[in-house]
Amino acid sequence: MSSQFSDLGINSEFQKSLKELQISVPTDIQKKCIPVVLNKKEDLVALAKTGTGKTAAFGLPLLQLINAESTTVQVVILAPTRELAQQIHANLSSYASHAPAISIAALCGGIPIKPQIERLKTPTHIIVATPGRLVDLVKREAIDIKKLKYLVLDEADEMVTALKEDLDVIISGIPKSRRTLLFTATMSGAIKQLVQNYMSKHVIHVEADMSTLGHQGIDHEYVVVEPIEKLDVLMHFLNTKEGQRGIIFCKTKAAVNKLAKNLAINKFSSGALHGSLSQGIRDRIMGQFRDGHIDILVATDLAARGIDVKDLAYVVNYHLPDTYDAYVHRSGRTARAGAKGLSLTILQKEEVAEVVDFEKELGLTFSKFKKADAQSIEENNTLLWAKKIFKTKPNREISEEFKTKVKTVFHHLTKEELVEKILANYISQNTASQLKVEEPKRKK
Repeated sequence: MSSQFSDLGINSEFQKSLKELQISVPTDIQKKCIPVVLNKKEDLVALAKTGTGKTAAFGLPLLQLINAESTTVQVVILAPTRELAQQIHANLSSYASHAPAISIAALCGGIPIKPQIERLKTPTHIIVATPGRLVDLVKREAIDIKKLKYLVLDEADEMVTALKEDLDVIISGIPKSRRTLLFTATMSGAIKQLVQNYMSKHVIHVEADMSTLGHQGIDHEYVVVEPIEKLDVLMHFLNTKEGQRGIIFCKTKAAVNKLAKNLAINKFSSGALHGSLSQGIRDRIMGQFRDGHIDILVATDLAARGIDVKDLAYVVNYHLPDTYDAYVHRSGRTARAGAKGLSLTILQKEEVAEVVDFEKELGLTFSKFKKADAQSIEENNTLLWAKKIFKTKPNREISEEFKTKVKTVFHHLTKEELVEKILANYISQNTASQLKVEEPKRKK
């Protein structure tokens, strides 16, 4: 199998860009897809895990196939989320840094449409879009895709379930003679139906790195908790990962907001991401996460699609996903580009039996994560309390006279003595409050 991009047929101008990006060796999916896209005429279905270089697998050969002298849209790449579309656009732009004649535009929802309409008045060769915004622009006659040569469906398993109606409109409005390139991490029944309905009878199937859908390099673990201790167990885990970055997945937007608020109260470096947030807020949070200004992202499944951030140490499933596909995409956020990672699922007792189903369906082995004992959790909560005090901003409205009175109370104590007394007071109050909660109500 070829080991250089030149062996795969990639031109020198794109090789130069790859060298500048420090990309030298093709991944398995790139080795298998690039020659097919460049040299064959058939449609392509590529089954590959997230984080294996799928964007370059279709992006590099398509950039090379562009007729820069033509003014028509030749390639449309559809992605299920704005974040993924923007990421693909950024990657393609970097690959084409030495091919300035190729024009690439990103068309995503959540941001004003008028600048996009203006952008489309100039010749554009490649469109990277979310289905909803592309349908809107087609209906406004701001874009003509009737001469399209290539349609790419990235993360197709998400699009076909969540965005099927828009996808149907787009596919019905483009030439039947176009080539369709479909990339997916899972081969669900819905994907098979889409292939049957919208792709040619002669489809080339490519499978890369699929010895296990669970991604090599990931440790899949689970921990069983009582509902009342779920948050405390998570906090303890996060404290052991201080300084490392990860994503926590929740089922609903409300759960994301609630958990993110709890993390903020406990002074964790975190942010929330879900579909109801404005594009501006989503971009800001993602920018902070990518740049390392925040360590933890709390997100829903769809909002986290397309997040490709290096050095993510872990993924936490705060809620068990509803589908096997969702688990594949969640866990695939970590251990990217050959790195190691942890996918930890927090379960309640009645959910433990489902682990066997996930193992059987995905060909994985889950190991049991050792839950922190009561003393460790209590000590962790005390540390979180101490950090909250440390990060609390001084109240400038307190008078100097009153501060002097308080200082007088403590003036004879050493720092060590003061810490001991504060800790003893916190623990006694915390114990008393727990006893009060646990004490059964007496019958009147």
